[in-house]
Amino acid sequence: MPTRDEPVDIVSDGQAIRGTIVAPNRRLPGVLFVHGWGGSQEQYLTRAREVAALGCVCLTFDLRGHVETHRQKEKVSREDNLHDVLAAYDFLMRQRSIDPDRIAVVGSSYGGYLAAILTSMRPVRWLALRVPALYKDSEWTVPKGHLKSAQHLEDYRRRPVRPEESRALRACAAFEGDVLIVESEHDTVVPHQVIVNYREACARAHSLTYRVMHGADHGLSEPRCQQAYTSLLVNWLAEMALGNKPTLEVAPPEPEHTHRRATSQPA
Repeated sequence: MPTRDEPVDIVSDGQAIRGTIVAPNRRLPGVLFVHGWGGSQEQYLTRAREVAALGCVCLTFDLRGHVETHRQKEKVSREDNLHDVLAAYDFLMRQRSIDPDRIAVVGSSYGGYLAAILTSMRPVRWLALRVPALYKDSEWTVPKGHLKSAQHLEDYRRRPVRPEESRALRACAAFEGDVLIVESEHDTVVPHQVIVNYREACARAHSLTYRVMHGADHGLSEPRCQQAYTSLLVNWLAEMALGNKPTLEVAPPEPEHTHRRATSQPA
């Protein structure tokens, strides 16, 4: 196995003596997890541990307006949370064991929307989007919690949206890495049309994998759905980032003509 030499200073009795670290010349893929609105990093820790066991360095974090900063929830905007995602990405990239050319970003719902935009601002090789939400570009600095009514999201998410109309879709249209898009069969928050918009935007992707979680709702409230998604994600990352073939079967994609309605739940 190839090795690398790294000169170091060792302090002994206040004096520096020279040394050399000799280590395998292998840097690891990095994986950034972005949770959805109303979620937390806790939801991703189990998945992050399974992905890390493959040989990746994973980072989970809490967006502002959640958990310890929940009191900011009524004020935090998409601009604020995008800054959080950028800061987390940059923190991950500063880890010395990271291969900067092998970065994956995994996002769910609102986190998927932010993850898509991130690809236009930082290098990303693999992008995994589970039930990604979609918003109008207007009211960018308005508190996120106000967007449902301000943007009439229920109607907006039922119509086709072209990449040039959406910052997130424009980012997807320019993305040339590998993409995983996961839809929930019984999603009452992100309707099928939003998934279609994302899929069609990813026309330049190196590969596009699309799966429907049969029997699943938006938040994967049943444990079996949580585990099924974890298995799907781990298999995909193992194949993409490490070149390993999947070991578990996943549900096939649903026919493209399927359409579902959204209800009034937020995302």
